[in-house]
Amino acid sequence: MFKRIKNFFSTENILVSVGLIAAFVIRVFRIDQTLGFYYDQGRDASVIWDLIYKGKLFLIGPTTGLPGVFRGPYYYYLIAPFYWLGNGNPIWPYVFLTFTTVLAIALIYYLGKKIQDRTTGVIAAVIAAFSFNIFLASRWLSNPTPMLLLSLILVWGMIKVTEGKRWTWSIIATVAGLSLFSFGSSGEFFYLPALAIFLVWQWKNRPNLKNLVLSIFLFILTFAPLVLFDLRHQNILLNNLFGTFGVGSGSFGVPTLDFIKSRTAAYFGIFTNKIFQSSSNLNSIVLVITGISFLAFLPKLFKNSKTKIILLLLGSAVLGLYFYRGNYGILYDYYMTGYYLIFILLFAIVLGQIWKYRIGKIFIAVFFILFFMNNIPHIRGRMNDECNVSESICLLNQKQAIDWIYEDAGNRDFNVDVYVPPVIPYAYNYLFTWLGTTKYEKMPQDNQIPLLYTLYEVDPPHPERLQAWIDRQKGIGNIIKEEKFGGIVVQERQRIKK
Repeated sequence: MFKRIKNFFSTENILVSVGLIAAFVIRVFRIDQTLGFYYDQGRDASVIWDLIYKGKLFLIGPTTGLPGVFRGPYYYYLIAPFYWLGNGNPIWPYVFLTFTTVLAIALIYYLGKKIQDRTTGVIAAVIAAFSFNIFLASRWLSNPTPMLLLSLILVWGMIKVTEGKRWTWSIIATVAGLSLFSFGSSGEFFYLPALAIFLVWQWKNRPNLKNLVLSIFLFILTFAPLVLFDLRHQNILLNNLFGTFGVGSGSFGVPTLDFIKSRTAAYFGIFTNKIFQSSSNLNSIVLVITGISFLAFLPKLFKNSKTKIILLLLGSAVLGLYFYRGNYGILYDYYMTGYYLIFILLFAIVLGQIWKYRIGKIFIAVFFILFFMNNIPHIRGRMNDECNVSESICLLNQKQAIDWIYEDAGNRDFNVDVYVPPVIPYAYNYLFTWLGTTKYEKMPQDNQIPLLYTLYEVDPPHPERLQAWIDRQKGIGNIIKEEKFGGIVVQERQRIKK
């Protein structure tokens, strides 16, 4: 017992724990002010509010961005308890999701250590903890955020299978299903071909009948709500899926040379921005040396079955997405959320190999100097953001604007008209519901009354849309006073009698 206690408080464990605490602190510092609460967040929060306070159950979750194609409901059910605990406050589910991303950092340390050595684990954990873009992905109140943890649980489960632990097939099936149907964005679809290849490769460790039945049941459970919804709505989801991905849809096809070039450039940007934030000559040299080292070490990496799992998962997505041409051929960064930490793990494995050489230790030292110079200033800037510049839209600004309306209105009833890009003000619909119910015990009126408040956000990409909205308001009410909070303008108006 004494030996176990001593090992628990070892220098290694203490340093790792301090690093995890630091990663958590920088992710939640001032988040009650700097949280991004926009279109998707307001939409999701409104659905959960109706679940908690109106008992409205649901079988589908957020839209995928593809016409008529929805995710499963498990993201909503995952964060609903934290909206309930916080009495509607979005900070509570945010902190929970952030905690899962810190667990992912702990897991990437464990996996790096298990796959190669302790140095690899440390390198992977440090990059995951202090990469600015991973930091941003960890601070996103949205369904892809749990993929940071789920992707590494998938890797862990696959490694366990190679060690003869067949029971982890059920974990693999569950994670794959949740990733594909509820939390993933796009790239996670290619977990499936990777797992099919993995099953053939690990046929000797295939699931026995009990584990096979359990795995199939759990996988079906991940999309069962969607099937039930579809049966109740005349196969609307299935028809939309066939329309989007079926024969003749053009979603899949042989890539042209130009498409290969553009997609390769997209891959390079998506993965390297998790390491460096600029393309300086020195950063490029470090990336080139790491890439050459990867090719040099590749025969050795292939001898390690655990490393082959990483290569299989990444290779399946990279190769598969060359043939996917849906969504107008656009590959957004967050589509690859389920591969961010898998890539960092591979990157750390290569750096761990370099570390074994004397000159390699110098290279790693230079790498981390550049890494911190690239990422820490951006992290510090985001943490200390006062949300007071002309285009700032933070939860702080939004709450200030709503507080101003309620304080200005006093006991008077009022209407609210809101403009936000992209037009539908889901965020403000929720914030007025939440604050109006819990803080002010008063909601904006639906019927037209003399006191009108107009609230609008700046719209740099489409100022003409905002201007058209403002011009329309001139015929509805006269401005009495106005106030600005970052990129939000609030106006008290007297409605024009007609």
